[in-house]
Amino acid sequence: MRDLDETDLEILQSLMDDARTPWAEIAETVDLSPPAVSDRVDRLQETGVIRRFTVDVDRSKLREGVPVLVRIEMPAAAVDDTRATLREAEAVEHLFTTAERDLICYARVPDGNVPRWLDATLTEGTVDDYTVTLLTDGEWTPTVGGTGFALSCAECGNTVTSEGTTARIGGDRHQFCCPSCERRFAERYERFDEEVDDAA
Repeated sequence: MRDLDETDLEILQSLMDDARTPWAEIAETVDLSPPAVSDRVDRLQETGVIRRFTVDVDRSKLREGVPVLVRIEMPAAAVDDTRATLREAEAVEHLFTTAERDLICYARVPDGNVPRWLDATLTEGTVDDYTVTLLTDGEWTPTVGGTGFALSCAECGNTVTSEGTTARIGGDRHQFCCPSCERRFAERYERFDEEVDDAA
């Protein structure tokens, strides 16, 4: 695996601006050939930096709803299930988890009645408390500029260099700084998987 560089960042920024930008146009910007850009994009997908190509839809043009930011506090045991439920909720456009394990979502609530929407969306007794901020507008402008750009080892958290490895474990692709970390991660995953099978 090779290190990621400034050219990768430029390619990523072009794709974030418009994922349908032709390879030839990106190639002209980064001073590479179109096949070289295609190879780099393939590598970025392989390492998991690019997860998917998608469409940025302005939901306000498709349906009505009051834009709100909702911070939800709940018992730690309920966070994962609640996050999964909110991820599937049609009104939710963006979802974040805080360091305190609270969930924050940007949603367009159909009639603006957040308590009724939460009651209809989440399991009763899940929410300890919540706060609502009414928004006048929302804008999502991701960028890769000005960031330290390095992959982290899934096992130890160290930076993955050219000595690192990539492996698909449990259906997900993971990056490791060395073969030892990859082996430890895979062994722990197998033990966990066996425990789940035994419990079932």
